[in-house]
Amino acid sequence: MSNDSEAPSQIGTRLGYLFKHAALRLQELHDQVLAPFGIDARQLGVLLVLTGQEPPSQHQVAQRLGVDRTTMVALLDTLEDKGILSRHPHKQDRRRNVVELTEHGKDTVRRATQASDEAERSLLSPLSPPDQKRFRDALQLIAH
Repeated sequence: MSNDSEAPSQIGTRLGYLFKHAALRLQELHDQVLAPFGIDARQLGVLLVLTGQEPPSQHQVAQRLGVDRTTMVALLDTLEDKGILSRHPHKQDRRRNVVELTEHGKDTVRRATQASDEAERSLLSPLSPPDQKRFRDALQLIAH
């Protein structure tokens, strides 16, 4: 019978393991830096989608983030309750809800994005600046 403690562990080199633990570490960092704004990383993602030129519909935000309709409604309800965004019917198509940042929301997304940037810098700090860029570029290639 073999002793498992003698066999070299390969789990620490597997992409699934590495991605999961890197994501968990980034989540911890985001939880810390975003707490003062009363939002989490997922909610920041919603806010970042809303910073574009034309206010998107709820459906467009959900599609962009890959979130189902029910989850998106819950996210938007929470952010609306906090006074960060507002929803109203589209001028030409009253069946669509347009989602827009409030002034408080614009300030929140600006400051929370700066905090999120700091969390990302902290996560990537073991890498040199050129390696950080290569890492981001490689992830963009994989993700798209």
